[in-house]
Amino acid sequence: MSTPDFNLLVTLDAVLAEGSVARAARRLRLSPSAMSRALGRLRETIGDPLLVRAGRGLVPTPRALELRQRVSQLVQDGEAVLRPAEKLNLTQLVRTFTLRTSEGFVENFGPDLIARIGKEAPGVRLHFVQKPNKDSAPLRDGIVDLETGVVGDSTAPELRAQALFRDHFIGVVRSGHPLSKGKITPSRYAAGRHIAVSRRGHDKGPIDEALEAFGMEREIVTIVGGFSTALALARVSDLIATVPERHTGNLRVGMHSFPLPLSTPEVTVSLLWHPRLDADLTHRWLRGHVRDICSAIR
Repeated sequence: MSTPDFNLLVTLDAVLAEGSVARAARRLRLSPSAMSRALGRLRETIGDPLLVRAGRGLVPTPRALELRQRVSQLVQDGEAVLRPAEKLNLTQLVRTFTLRTSEGFVENFGPDLIARIGKEAPGVRLHFVQKPNKDSAPLRDGIVDLETGVVGDSTAPELRAQALFRDHFIGVVRSGHPLSKGKITPSRYAAGRHIAVSRRGHDKGPIDEALEAFGMEREIVTIVGGFSTALALARVSDLIATVPERHTGNLRVGMHSFPLPLSTPEVTVSLLWHPRLDADLTHRWLRGHVRDICSAIR
């Protein structure tokens, strides 16, 4: 039996991670023709086409999907074995990390994270950017180092993800609002004037579906793009904001919060990153602090 060419694992990892022969070639600094030859050898060795044409692009075969996680881990383990031993010197570290975060994350978790990072590594700077959508391209292209959010169908399958915490929605009104006193029933909640939160401008969501089970409908007065804006409006009006509890703790100071009189699904907020940074010591250090901060704040 001939010895397998283990270099093909690196090629296979790039092809499966990028989902494109051209992008894989750029990642490995190979010419398109060399990449095509390598893909041909992979197909022959594995006995599967791995990537097949679908319209103008390529999609992975079931066998490719089965192999993707295993191959990625094998390559990372191999790189770790061949990499010289490192020791992280945080006091000398100079680096900027870009974090794309869900609405409310910076306001609620940012102060503690910045303080902890600054104490251990004064030369590290955190660059927080807004998350207008769930496009995974910024992580894949290296524009973003870390991202927080809910993993969904549009999340790129090659990304690493680790759950940070579970969150659920609550109602929030200004101090002294009629809903700040007495029992909150579905009818009292629905009778108020509401702020809807939607990046895409939708005026219906899980809250409205839950109300429909009671034969009720709430009045949406305005639609805003984020939880911060919704709470700012509710703070100075009689409007009702419905927001995730843990994401908005600091934003709700001085306001009245109440459990929803409805059954709504919880969401799991996760930390996401590209596998190329999985073994990076400074990246792992930052991920650990994000997890610690999120677990400490209730």
